Amino acid sequence: MSLLYNMLDGFVAALSFTNLMWIVIGALLGTLIGILPGLGNPAATLAILLPLTLRLPPTTGLIMMAGIYHGSKFAGATTAILLNIPTETSSVVLCYDGHELAKQGRAGAAMGMSAISGFIASTIGVIGLTFAAPVAARLAVQFGPPEFAMLMIFGLLLVISLAGKSPVKGLISMFCGLLVSTVGADIFSGAQRFTFGSVNLYDGIEFLVVTLGLFAVGEVLINTGKTMEKANPMAAPKHLREYLPTWADIKQSRLAITIGTLVGFFIGSLPGGGSTIASFVSYAMVKSTSKHPEKFGTGVIEGVAGPEAANNSECGGSMIPLLSLGLPGSASTTVMLAALLLYGIQPGPLLFTNHPEIVWPVIASLYLGTIALLVLNLPMIPVWVQILRIPYWLLYPIILLLAVVGAYSVRGSIFDVWLLMGFSAFGYLFRRLGVPAAPMLMAFVLGPEAELAFRQSLMLSNNRLSIFVERPISAGILGAIVLVVLFSVYSRMKQRSKVLSPR
Repeated sequence: MSLLYNMLDGFVAALSFTNLMWIVIGALLGTLIGILPGLGNPAATLAILLPLTLRLPPTTGLIMMAGIYHGSKFAGATTAILLNIPTETSSVVLCYDGHELAKQGRAGAAMGMSAISGFIASTIGVIGLTFAAPVAARLAVQFGPPEFAMLMIFGLLLVISLAGKSPVKGLISMFCGLLVSTVGADIFSGAQRFTFGSVNLYDGIEFLVVTLGLFAVGEVLINTGKTMEKANPMAAPKHLREYLPTWADIKQSRLAITIGTLVGFFIGSLPGGGSTIASFVSYAMVKSTSKHPEKFGTGVIEGVAGPEAANNSECGGSMIPLLSLGLPGSASTTVMLAALLLYGIQPGPLLFTNHPEIVWPVIASLYLGTIALLVLNLPMIPVWVQILRIPYWLLYPIILLLAVVGAYSVRGSIFDVWLLMGFSAFGYLFRRLGVPAAPMLMAFVLGPEAELAFRQSLMLSNNRLSIFVERPISAGILGAIVLVVLFSVYSRMKQRSKVLSPR
């Protein structure tokens, strides 16, 4: 009962006029800044607004950060769906079906499903944070380099599922991403890899440069040969309900939301898990359990519901290692950890005992933030959708300008702008050849983490590969990898036999 009383006290504090006002302000600021390339990922948005939150009392400041966090995540989904520009790694997967839905005139439905699935998943994630934190925290402690190595390899394996009907093209795209991810200094020896003597490549290639080139500018280049007179032909809905997903869409997405919520919360509760892996793994699982997996990538509503549910339930999960262990699970929670320390609050096992007046209102604000975001943004969906009505001759130069500014703003280097042009050529070439760009981008993100965890595992075991089967969790993930490979081979052989068999 003490847990329920603490949670009730948290809601009472979070629902005060001052704290509620800062939740709303945080959600608005997070959404507005989150749509800007170069600034739009949640970690950057939180970092930009951190000085503002530090001027507030600890509870109010952290509550405002929760609102910023949710707002920036919704903004990432908005740009991915409407403009095919993922401003953060976790929204990359939304481009796959979300932007296709926008091309079909269902941008409002995609954004509405993003908001609704995010609200449901975030609510369940906060409930899980409240009641399952001790259990999940104990499980998270058992994850070491071997477990993370297997998890990353599992993620890289699932990357190929983004290739649709052509796994060979998916493999080509994935290996391109892995190759690009190796550019820069070796994480252990410090040796330079593929830098060609350029100082600008010593720190590697920035994610935003790759994603803007492959998706944003690549999209512009492939469409320049088309009519520039008007934007996507789309009937003008007269009522708000016509912009939202139908009841059939919601019913169709129930399983996807369930899978995304569970996957996002579990992966988020692992130190170092993060929303990127959560959204990607959930997309792969939703696709594999779907009755029509071949339609994924062409604009199916489940392809939006699953990843966005994982992206939002990860918020609640990622707070478990942060609050109970003092370990940030992502770049965003790293900024939150910095805020806690700047307030003089030490996260860890004693946080719930020493500072209940802070931790429980913050947990309650995670739930209230999703409500505020839903109330604020659902009526605004018709306004956001109007972006698609901007004529191409005006919209494309704006996208190009934002892409160049975003690429330059990351490190203040004109060299990144030249890299942007190079990856734009990749994006254009991939589209002309029918090679999916998403596997390249996801391999670029997961590659360094997989390499780090794998090499750390070998160092712990004196270069013995047996370490991956000696630890139960690692062996379990390895078993799942084997099962997925076997199931994939079986499914493709079965499909091929159906095609070859006479009618």
